[in-house]
Amino acid sequence: MTTGAAPVRQLTPADAAHLRRTAEKILAGTGRDTSAAPRLLARVAESAAALPASVRRALRPADTDDGLFVLRGLDVDDAALGPTPAGWAAAGDSGAVHDVVLLLLATAMGNPIAWEGQQDGRFVHNILPAAGHEGEQTGAGSAVLLSPHTEDAFHPGRAHLLLLSCMRNPDRIATTAAGVRRVRLDAADIALLGRPLLPILPDDAYAEAQHFAGGPPPAVPTLFRAEDGLTLRFDPAYTPLADAAPDHRAAYRRLEAELARVSVAVRLVPGDVLVIDNDLVVHGRVPFQARYDGTDRWLKRASVRVPARRTRPLAEASEHGYGQAAIEAHAG
Repeated sequence: MTTGAAPVRQLTPADAAHLRRTAEKILAGTGRDTSAAPRLLARVAESAAALPASVRRALRPADTDDGLFVLRGLDVDDAALGPTPAGWAAAGDSGAVHDVVLLLLATAMGNPIAWEGQQDGRFVHNILPAAGHEGEQTGAGSAVLLSPHTEDAFHPGRAHLLLLSCMRNPDRIATTAAGVRRVRLDAADIALLGRPLLPILPDDAYAEAQHFAGGPPPAVPTLFRAEDGLTLRFDPAYTPLADAAPDHRAAYRRLEAELARVSVAVRLVPGDVLVIDNDLVVHGRVPFQARYDGTDRWLKRASVRVPARRTRPLAEASEHGYGQAAIEAHAG
């Protein structure tokens, strides 16, 4: 893993102030409950459509093989933010104005989604360490490496884009990211990993999905060639590689090693929003020691689908998704 810098897009102070004022105005008219209020989402959609052209330019799709960029320049007042919550369930409306800013950005880029089975169906998730979950492969973990993965890889309705907004990161804990279009694999490995041979199982954030009895886990390809290049669907922590043939396991491990070789460490600072193309980039997090004293790392996360985007196999449409349903912020 390198410490190479991710591409950065800088918001002007005027644009950052406009986003915050817009979010504050929305909250003043709808209340501070940002969980899923239809009136708030409608106001977000109206306001996102009226964002300045300079903001919309900054939110254009990732335009390098990195498949990501950091949007920089938003303001986070650490004192006004309050302490890092003890877990997502304790977060409530903490940092509500930042939730709405993130929803504005997400809506300008596509359609935010929420999951019925995760964080009470909220459209903005709080990602922070939780006592007793240190060893988990989820956002609540801390003490172990969060393995590089595609977000919600088990589901055909997973996000096209992932937005990670930094509220607090005093220890400069790195988010790791690796783009599939940076790797070097031979044609035989790409062909083998393009065959649907193994499933990807639901992760520990989806307890209900892990007990789904509505059909066998569907086998899915790890790599797929879209019109504009290679894409991936990757989550080694929840892929039963022991069930694979030796040549498939070897090809998968070579991909894993290549992703590690091209991985970069992105150390977000408050006000940064890391935008990740979930079809091109796997992300993770280095281990850290949580203090649980109100000063720990705190990110907010939004997941976005891009309407009519064609970067995935058509066969995904027949998958059951382990019974999990995604809720669209702006349906229709």
